[in-house]
Amino acid sequence: MTARETIIGNARLVLADRVIERGWVALASGCVAEFGEGSAPDGSEDADGDLIMPGMIELHTDHLEAHYVPRPKVFWDPVASVISYDAQLATSGITTVLDSLRVWREDGAEDVDGRAGILAAAISAAREGNLLRADHFLHLRCEIPMPDVVAEAKELVGRPDVRLMSLMDHTPGQRQFRDEVKLRDYYRGKGAGMTDAQLDELFARRFAYQKAYAATNMRAIVALAHEYNIPLASHDDTTEENVVDAVRDRVSVAEFPTTVEAARGLHSAGIDILMGAPNVVRGGSHSGNIAAVDLAREGLLDILSSDYIPSSLLMAALQLPRHVSAIDLASAVRTVTKTPAEAVGLTDRGEIAVGKRADLIRVHLARDLPVVRSVWREGERVA
Repeated sequence: MTARETIIGNARLVLADRVIERGWVALASGCVAEFGEGSAPDGSEDADGDLIMPGMIELHTDHLEAHYVPRPKVFWDPVASVISYDAQLATSGITTVLDSLRVWREDGAEDVDGRAGILAAAISAAREGNLLRADHFLHLRCEIPMPDVVAEAKELVGRPDVRLMSLMDHTPGQRQFRDEVKLRDYYRGKGAGMTDAQLDELFARRFAYQKAYAATNMRAIVALAHEYNIPLASHDDTTEENVVDAVRDRVSVAEFPTTVEAARGLHSAGIDILMGAPNVVRGGSHSGNIAAVDLAREGLLDILSSDYIPSSLLMAALQLPRHVSAIDLASAVRTVTKTPAEAVGLTDRGEIAVGKRADLIRVHLARDLPVVRSVWREGERVA
């Protein structure tokens, strides 16, 4: 065994299609070199019966914003924010992440809106300084009705690390927030301190923006994504019309559909359905929409995302088999590894297979709570 080789034995290996209850895996030159059942070769590291599974792939998390703006009007150093956020991801078992950045500006929401360029530059600086544990790419979140969204997207879309663009429309009274009262509660809960009069003004502005800009901006953003060969995600699909639009725009991933009817239509069209891991852990949507577990029971759940709580991704994946008898451990783990990787063209990772990247995590179960004990990225321990 050379200095850059690692063998991990006495482990439950989670493969893409099955679990080896007692096995071992060898890592060399940044890749999985070999794996097998039974006793490991000499010189192995003892996993003490813990799970060894692929590092998780996160397609949609805006959690970086909580590190950059930890309090209203408080802006932290952006590179330091990225490093802190990255460490939380890695110790949660996430080895590849698409950082979801808002690429629009809106009056009254200046804390995080319009900061995509700053955060993208900070991610690049941290990467170039070899300061990151996880592998970072970008997910451009495009709020279609916003007047400047196309110009903002054009500033970033040519970057080689852009792997996904999402088509969003949070106009009150539709999609995620069909119930306007819940949207008002959402804004109050975020600590914005907005009065009813201020919310009335905000909502009126959003209605006007949608009427004036949404249709034109939608066509421009879709064209931009296709021009640069970037996968598209729809967001909060609710109606049959939303599904028709997603199919027309050649969407690859449908994020957080809000109704089972929309999910069925998307699934029938071959579009991967992504739901929130917090939805699984909490037992339902914080917005009052469809529960992720209900979609899973219908075979309509393909990908999980931690969204706003990094640790929820592993928790949800390991809870799925308890909620849905048709989902075994290997199938559940695919929702946070192989399937999201393939959805954005990262076919070199996401499973324990010879020649794939040696991005692995060791997971100990303590009273049904998963604890990430070790993390390897390309065969090097990073946590």
